[in-house]
Amino acid sequence: MTISVIIPVLNEEGILHQTLSALPLTGGEEIIVVDGGSSDDTVGIAARFTGKVFVTRKGRAHQMNFGAAQAEGSILLFLHADCRLPDAGFGIIRDVLQKQEIAAGAFDLSITHPKAYFRLIEWGANRRSRFTSIPYGDQGMFMRRETFRQLGGFADLPLMEDIEISRRLKSIGKIAFVRPPITTSPRRWLKEGPFYTTVRDWTLALSFAFFNVSPHRLIRYYEDIR
Repeated sequence: MTISVIIPVLNEEGILHQTLSALPLTGGEEIIVVDGGSSDDTVGIAARFTGKVFVTRKGRAHQMNFGAAQAEGSILLFLHADCRLPDAGFGIIRDVLQKQEIAAGAFDLSITHPKAYFRLIEWGANRRSRFTSIPYGDQGMFMRRETFRQLGGFADLPLMEDIEISRRLKSIGKIAFVRPPITTSPRRWLKEGPFYTTVRDWTLALSFAFFNVSPHRLIRYYEDIR
């Protein structure tokens, strides 16, 4: 099964080379990078790794839908620009989606920072996602292309598109959570503070998931939307 790795990007020249060069490719994958109008060398860096680099309007959900429309693989993996798969990641994805009762999957999360409070953030994030069966986008969501098309893709929202599609995925099958974890940069926690970022993210996610607060209202609380 070919896996299409879809990476939405915006001004990611500082980290994209590391992400793309670290992909544990096995020969059965294609890389699709969808840029949202970067003003740096993001597109140039992406072009060194793949011939499938596209530029469209800004918006992570829109960019991921655009990338999925170009995909040739039977499996879609949506990967954030600052996330890295474990070495066995592609094999794990293929094994999980052999099970027909599984609608989609995501990885447990690990943050690349030595401070102890990041272990607490990881613990909370992984317990939350497994308890609710709702992964966040930085956990490397994956599903069959036919499932993605059946759902009509991501809702074109300014944020919370990961939670929104997870709720629909749960209606057609199970969402699997797998290890070893995907690793992600601590940059957003460091930029705004670990405590504030964690509390804000959980509060806004709960507001959307359980109280149906519009993402168009919640977006005001985010400084940097990619």
